[in-house]
Formats: sequence, structure tokens, C-alpha cells
Amino acid sequence: MDKILEGLVSSSHPLPLKRVIVRKVVESAEHWLDEAQCEAMFDLTTRLILEGQDPFQRQVGHQVLEAYARYHRPEFESFFNKTFVLGLLQQGYHSLDRKDVAILDYIHNGLKLIMSCPSVLDLFSLLQVEVLRMVCERPEPQLCARLSDLLTDFVQCIPKGKLSITFCQQLVRTIGHFQCVSTQEKKLREYVSQVTKVSNLLQNIWKAEPSTLLPSLQEVFASISSTDASFEPSVALASLVQHIPLQMITVLIRSLTTDPNVKDASMTQALCRMIDWLSWPLAQHVDTWVIALLKGLAAVQKFTILIDVTLLKIELVFNRLWFPLVRPGALTVLSHMLLSFQHSPEAFHLIVPHVVNLVHSFKSDGLPSSTTFLVQLTELIHCMMYHYSGFPDLYEPILEAIKDFPKPSEEKIKLILSQSAWTSQSNSLASCLSRLSGKSETGKTGLINLGNTCYMNSVIQALFMATDFRRQVLSLNLNGCNSLMKKLQHLFAFLAHTQREAYAPRIFFEASRPPWFTPRSQQDCSEYLRFLLDRLHEEEKILKVQSSHKLSESLGCSETSLQEVANKAAVLTETPCTSDGEKTLIEKMFGGKLRTHICCLNCRSTSQKVEAFTDLSLAFCPSSSMENLSFQDPASSPSTQDGGLMQASVPGPSKEPGVCNPSTAAFACYSAVNERMVDSPDEFRCTEDTSVPNDSSKMLVNKDVPQKPGGETTSSVTDLLNYFLAPEILTGDNQYYCENCASLQNAEKTMQITEEPEYLILTLLRFSYDQKYHVRRKILDNVSLPLVLELPVKRTTSFSSLSESWSLDVDFTDISENLAKKLKPSGTEEACSPKLVPYLLSSVVVHSGVSSESGHYYSYARNITGTESSYQMCHQPETLALASSQSHLLGRDSPSAVTEQDLENKEMSKEWFLFNDSRVTFTSFQSVQKITSRFPKDTAYVLLYKKQNSTNGLSGNNSTTGLWVNGDPPLQKELMDAITKDNKLYLQEQELNARARALQAASASCSFRPNGFDDNDPPGSCGPTGGGGGGGFNTVGRLVF
Repeated sequence: MDKILEGLVSSSHPLPLKRVIVRKVVESAEHWLDEAQCEAMFDLTTRLILEGQDPFQRQVGHQVLEAYARYHRPEFESFFNKTFVLGLLQQGYHSLDRKDVAILDYIHNGLKLIMSCPSVLDLFSLLQVEVLRMVCERPEPQLCARLSDLLTDFVQCIPKGKLSITFCQQLVRTIGHFQCVSTQEKKLREYVSQVTKVSNLLQNIWKAEPSTLLPSLQEVFASISSTDASFEPSVALASLVQHIPLQMITVLIRSLTTDPNVKDASMTQALCRMIDWLSWPLAQHVDTWVIALLKGLAAVQKFTILIDVTLLKIELVFNRLWFPLVRPGALTVLSHMLLSFQHSPEAFHLIVPHVVNLVHSFKSDGLPSSTTFLVQLTELIHCMMYHYSGFPDLYEPILEAIKDFPKPSEEKIKLILSQSAWTSQSNSLASCLSRLSGKSETGKTGLINLGNTCYMNSVIQALFMATDFRRQVLSLNLNGCNSLMKKLQHLFAFLAHTQREAYAPRIFFEASRPPWFTPRSQQDCSEYLRFLLDRLHEEEKILKVQSSHKLSESLGCSETSLQEVANKAAVLTETPCTSDGEKTLIEKMFGGKLRTHICCLNCRSTSQKVEAFTDLSLAFCPSSSMENLSFQDPASSPSTQDGGLMQASVPGPSKEPGVCNPSTAAFACYSAVNERMVDSPDEFRCTEDTSVPNDSSKMLVNKDVPQKPGGETTSSVTDLLNYFLAPEILTGDNQYYCENCASLQNAEKTMQITEEPEYLILTLLRFSYDQKYHVRRKILDNVSLPLVLELPVKRTTSFSSLSESWSLDVDFTDISENLAKKLKPSGTEEACSPKLVPYLLSSVVVHSGVSSESGHYYSYARNITGTESSYQMCHQPETLALASSQSHLLGRDSPSAVTEQDLENKEMSKEWFLFNDSRVTFTSFQSVQKITSRFPKDTAYVLLYKKQNSTNGLSGNNSTTGLWVNGDPPLQKELMDAITKDNKLYLQEQELNARARALQAASASCSFRPNGFDDNDPPGSCGPTGGGGGGGFNTVGRLVF
């Protein structure tokens, strides 16, 4: 029969005739044949299958072999034996090479035919060895795929025990050698299919024998981390990623990134090749593993690798966005790489030239998937332009291209950026780090205490959080200038853009420290703030004069320039600035005007003056609890320096009884201005027969003001401001010299705010002089802080001709007699009422301690801009206000009063921050309100209020111009370069520290409380006693913060 079949398949008979005869041959398989005939038939069919010249011959061979093997199984079992199969695998078949896929197909079919025979077990044992040998020979993808088919159907052929681990490792190496040189779609699809079969085989083995998984992954990493230039592992390894359980990500990445045996060069290669895997069309979770490795490297602070890989691969990842199959994963990786690369715009600017073309291409196709993708891409682009504003030439075309897509809110952008930075990743090795609150939590930067410099740090953070002021400072063009404002701009820029958890302001501290401040000793933050603002104000005036003389100096007038500058500066000091263009930045932001009106009660003549102020110093109303406090220590409210802006302050309460009776609704208060001392009283400008303002002294007491335990009402900032503005009667030793009467006379003194500042600074005068013990003591009274404050402003133009520099000669020889006595003012009323200007609380500087010579300062603050939408104004019946027009703060009938309930509802979406030197944490307004009640030594000292609904020159700059994408102005190149350089240095420092800690991890043991504060320690604590108020383990340490 074998001869007939052989002659038939090689004959020239028509194909249909051949098929009929073949069918007869197949049917004859049912008949009995001797062993020799069966073997001859098996020989022939094997030859037809393996060496058939055409598909027909191979097909005939398969049909006849299957028929005869089924009916003559013992004979086939004898033919298809171990020796025969081994010869096929090791030597091939006649002219057929042993690596030909036809041999594997033949063996695969043979195993199916003898599956029920006992001899198959011997074949399984043989194949377990042979498949390992074949894999070690690095078969081509097609042969490896056929082998995978065989092993998938016959798992008994997979090596067992330790050999299974070796087999998996070798199979991984084999995949790493796969290559597809063809660019034809058909060939590419075949290649992907072949790789998928092999990766599926590995998945099945991993599931059946979990012990093989980790060694296989180690082999994957060994392949992709190879630095051998002659070997480039195949991207087909990406097909394995989808089969790795996601639950293993944390363990694997931690093990990988902390392994001291893994060199940086190998890790860089591995990460680059994993990013290349994004090109693999069918692989899932590649992006997840790439991002996990990026985060893992950031966690152990290997920033050099991250920087190198990002700059090397960012454009490749961006280009993958063009391909639909890999676009989602590519966008995810691109987003993480860009958002985490926050120390420099270099990575983002590499892809900027390609953004517009990509956007236009996807906008034109109109597909829903393209629109969704563009919305995501637009959000990413907005985040990066926000973080790296200041490149309008690069961003203008992009803004135009994406203008039709929604822009994320500033809060969302900040959240995305803060969560994505490299320095935000948690790190288990960081247990030995000092307690720094990373920017990952708040997005804010702390200030390192340089030795009792908390008074400066708290003030700087409050000024930095004054958003409009910060933006004005950052927008100044100060190139070539070495002024204090330049140093403040430098400090603000670093606070905004540094990657450091905390910044050391050494240069600014040395430049801004008042000469009389002893280094490394505690100082008054209010005094420092006044000095700082006055320095900035005076410096800007001098620079303006210098710029006006620049031309004349270039023409040869240099010998007189210094004298002219001094003269001009003196003129500017004495001449009030009436227009915004003439004002300094400090005047624009913090400058207000206060009018003082004195009326002689004998002749009714009046004198008036208007003075500028940058802060109001508010004294506490006298009470029985402060009878031992005689007067406000002048040191806590230094007099105004020549040429400086005035700081309005109020002396302390009088000892005399009857001045203030807390049990009555109507009470008298004292207020005075801390003025410059002059010898001559002739600078008063008096006018005869001028009508006296008719002011009511009635004080409306809020029934709902918080009560102290003893029944006393807790003062509020509103009370102190009322007290400041309340009229006073000048009598006794404090009588007023009236030019009209030419003698000392009793007089009535009133003060009105005539021009409000953008930022209202209020200092609560807490440090008073104790005559009995001759020390300065702190008033620890709790003061409630309103979120909304309405300032009565009575604008006037009728006093423009008055001098703004008269002073009052006050003699402090007899303190108790020299204090002014507040009595009821006259009953006449002014025709017009002051306008109530609403202010929102922006920041609070807190002093922790019991004396001015020791303690600690920290601050609470939040972002408020002048362009925020106004809160709804509505009636607020529970107010505490003066009924008099010039002293009215929160009017019962005012339609513009803002309810704090509305604002507290809004407050939920507005974050408050606690700045405590290096530590910055989130907090809430409730914490600000309750700080003194929880920690009695911690009291509000300096308050910053932002005028609501105000606009300034900054409001005209918006994102559509491409100039101020993130609300803050673009940094000048000099500043940006300095920040970028320092950020790189910081990342290198962190990396070196991390490596050192990793080497010492085994022996190191230290612990610390988590960031933030529990409810048992005040934020100002620097030890067990909190705030350095006394006691504790070391009383010396309380003076060093």
C-alpha cells in the first residue's frame, strides 16, 4: 500500500483523481497489516509531512499517518519512539534542519496520536530536557512560538523543579533576543502573535509554579539593564509586563531601587528600555510599571537617574502620542515625567515645539477619542505653563491652539503639581531625616531658623502669602541692582520655586537685620517688620532719584550727584505722594493715611494733620486685670524714623480707675498716635471758628462675644480698633497748647482713617512695662480674630494743604498723670458717614511665650488675591461697633457687612497654612481662632488683612497674554537660572544623603513624631513647655529656636 501511495502522490494524474485514491488508502487503514507494512507506511507519511514538495503531499501525509496510527497504535508507538524523536530534535530529518518548525509540528502531532500510550511518558521525560536545550540555543520567534504551542498543549514536557526556573530564565533571555526586521504589516502582526504565544507560556508556568516568577523577573531586569553595547534587548520583553501581578509592584520596586548591587548605569539603561516598551502595541500595564519605577527611584532620591532618563526619553514618549494603540500609556508616562520634573523647564521645553502640530492634527480628525485625549493633554500643558511661566514666545502658539479646551483651576493645578514632585514621594529610608514638612504636603517652602530668627521667618512668610505684594515684588525689573528689594525678590522667587523643603535666607537676613538687633538673640517681629518696610520704602525713593540723575551723571556731573540724590530724597520724604505713579511699592501695598483732629474746648478752634502709616498698633482696653500695667513700653512701638512712613500706635492703658468700666455698655477709651518728638509746638496748624465734628461716644457691645470663665467678654480685634479710633479728651498734664488761646487748654482729639491700604497691618500691643518690677510683661488676653473686618474710611480732599509732619511733645516724667483720659466727645454729628471697606484676614503672626525677651514666633497664612470674587454681602445683626460715624466699624445697619458664617462656608475650600520655621503644615481657620484658648502662651501678635474686591495693576495680566500663566509674574532669566541651579544641587545633595543613609540603614535607629502637631503640643513649641515660656528640661534652650 505504501508503494501505491508513493506512486500516486508523485504522479501527474489530475488532483481530483488523486484525492479519490487517497480516500481509498485512508479507508484501507482499517484492514490488518503486518508490522513491516505499518512501519513502511509510517516512514512514507513522515517523509511526506517533513519533505513534501507541495501542500498536497504534506496534507496526504497528515491524513494517512493519523488514520494508520489510530488503527495500528502499537505499531505507531514502536515507530514513534524515544530514539526517533531525539534524532529529529538533535539531527533533523534527512535534508531538513533540526531547527525547522516542521519538525516541532510533526512531534506535536505525534504526541497527540500516542497520548494514551504508556511510552508517551518516556517522551515527556526526553522533551523536558530537549526543550531546555532548544531554548538555550535562542530559537527564532517562529520556532519559539511553535515550541510554546507544544508546551501549552503538553505541560508534561515543561521542565520541573529547579530546571523549571532555569527554563523560564532562558526563555526570558530568548525573548530578549527576538527581532523583527520587516516593516510590512502582515509580518509585524505575525511577529506580535508569536511573541504573545511565548509570553502566554511564561504566564502559565508562573501560575503553575510561583517560585519561577521572581527569578524570571530578575532575568528580565538583567537583560534590560545590560550595559553591553553589542546587545540591545528586544522590546518584545514588554509582552511579559502584563502578566506580572500588580500586587507585586511595591515589593519589586523597593527591592530593585534599594539593591546596592544595582549600579546607576544599569538602572538608567533599564529605565530607558522600559520606556521604550511603550511602543509595544498589545502590552498592558507597561505605563504602570514605568511610573512605579520612576516613583521608586524618587523615593530613594536617585535624582541623577531621573534627570538623565527624562531628558533622554521625553521626546520619544511624546512621539508615541501619535499612535492610537499606545497613546493612553504614553500620555500617562508623559504626564508623570513632566509633572515630576519640577526643578527646571528643560524637559518641558523639549516637547514644546511639537505640541501645536499634535493638537492641530487631533483637532482636525474630529474623533471623540481625540477630543478626550486633547482635554487631558491640555490640562497637562496648562500645569506646566503655570509652573514655568515667563516664556511668552514659546507659549503663545500653544495657548492659541488649546484655547477651545477647558483650563483647570489654579487650585487643581497646584494640587497636581504638589502631588507629582519627586520630593513628594514617601521613602522608608527617610526615618533619619530631620522633621521637615515636605512640599508634597503643602506645596509651600519653610524657612530655616538661622539662630533665633523666627521673628524674621514668620514675617517673611506672612509677606510672601500676601499674594498681590508677592506678585509685585516678583515683577520688578531689578537687574544690575543690589538693593534690599532685589534680595527680597530673590527670596520670594526661591520660596515659590525651590524644590527644597526649607530654604536658608542667610543673605536676606544679613541685609535686612536692623543694626541694633543683636545676632542670635530673640527680637520683636513687629519692630523688624516696621524696619523692613521702611527700608524698602526709603530705598525705592533713593533709587528713583538716582535713575532721574543717571543721564546727568553720564554727562559729567558725577561730583555733585551724591549731594543731589540726598537732596532729592529729602524732598520726596517731606512731600506727600498724591498719585499712584509717585508712590513706592510699600506705599501702594501697605500705605494708608490717618487724619488727626484736635479741637480746643475753650475757643473751639481746630488743628488737623494727615500722616501716612504702614501699620496700626492697637492697645488693649484697660481692665482690672491690668491695673499693674502703667504704660505701653515705647520700645515695642518705635517712633518713626525721618523720611519713613508713620506707624500709628497706641500707648497702654491708664492706671486710673473709672477710665474703663466693663460692666457698662458705654465706656470711654484712650487712643493716641506715637509721633516724632520735636521741640517746637508751632507746627500745629490752627483754624479759628472751625466747627467741631459731632461724634457720639456710645459703644455697642456685642451680646454674643465669647465670655471668659469669670464672666468677662473676650476682646476682639474689632474692640481694639474701636478703642484706637475712639475720641479722647486731653486734660491735666496732657493739655493741648492752643495757638489761638496762647495757653494750655482742654481739647478733644479724634482720629480718622482717610485712605485705606491694600494690606492692613495690625499689631496688638501685648508687651507692657511693669513699674513695680521694672520689666516688660506680656498681656496674655485672648483676642478673637474676625475673618472679616470692615474698616471705616472717611476719604477727604479738604486737607490736602495741611502739613503731614506735625508732632506732639509728650513728657513721660509722670507716667500715671500723663496718660490721656478718654471721655465722651461732643454730641454733634458729622454730615457724612465713613465708608466701610471690607478686609479679609490673610495672615496671623503668633508669639509663643510670656515675655518679649524670649519665646518663639510662627505664622498662619492663606492665599488671598485682590481679584477674587466677592463674598455675598448681607446683614449681620451681631456686631460690635461705634455708633459714631468716624468710629463705626461693623454697622448694625450696614448693607455691606459680611457674615462670618458665609465666609466659614467658603473657608472649607480655602487652605490655611501653618509656617513654623522649617515646618509647613496644613491647618484650618478654627485652629487659628482657638490657638490661645488651647495654648495660653500662644497669642496673636501681628495681623495682615487684605482689602476685598480691590484691583491693582496686576489684574490686567492674564493667562491669555502668555505672560502670567500662573498668576505670578514670569521670573527673570537670572533668577530662573539661579533657582534651576540650586534645585539640581539640592537633588544631588538628597541623592548623596540617601546613599549614605542606605549604607548605614542596618545600624541606624532613630524616630520622630510624624509631621504636624497633635492636640497636646502647641505649634510654637520648641520643647516640652511649648513656646519657651519657662520650665522644661533645659531652660537655656528656650531662647534658641
